Amino acid sequence: MLTVAAKQNTKRTSPPSELVLRCQRGERDAQAEFYSTYREDVLRTLYRVLGPDADLEDALQDVFIEVYRSIPNFRGQAKITTWLYRVCVNVGLQKIRRNKRRPEGYSTLREDLPDHETPMRALERKDSSRVVYAILDTIAPKKRMVFILNEIMGMNAKEIAAIVGANALTVRTRLHYARKEFYKKVLESELFLGVGNEGERDPRGRSAGGVG
Repeated sequence: MLTVAAKQNTKRTSPPSELVLRCQRGERDAQAEFYSTYREDVLRTLYRVLGPDADLEDALQDVFIEVYRSIPNFRGQAKITTWLYRVCVNVGLQKIRRNKRRPEGYSTLREDLPDHETPMRALERKDSSRVVYAILDTIAPKKRMVFILNEIMGMNAKEIAAIVGANALTVRTRLHYARKEFYKKVLESELFLGVGNEGERDPRGRSAGGVG
């Protein structure tokens, strides 16, 4: 009885190639299985692409609308996960371009860091994910995307090239400038120093927002 119960509770998942073929035939149960199989992976990718304050459910819906629209054209020339990353990146780029703005509090920059302070220590003191994405919001979308895929998701240039539709040299060039721009803004940004947040003090004992 225990064995039977275990089998009944085991979720059946089709092999990816079979699942894609069934989706291409328009089978509704296959589309539902595709959604349940890849939903969490897509959400994780969208979180990394768009950041903690994004409307992930809205982006998730957009991704799967595009998946079901485009899957008849999928020919298996890339892994299904690579293709899904590409859809996530394209949806993410559309949303970033649509919503692109400078975050509040970012316009005033500091020229120095407190004694013994480093960007990474500053990250540890703050809500690091929001600080990172506040800075990424100021970087051009294509550079931002390769930075995220490499620095946050751990992909190499070849893998990124397959996702963003560029050659590896272009990816490396974008990544070089994205890193340079990102870490420059890490060093400059008052977001790391607590300036502009009422009631906070920087490590030198001055009240937030004070002119010292």
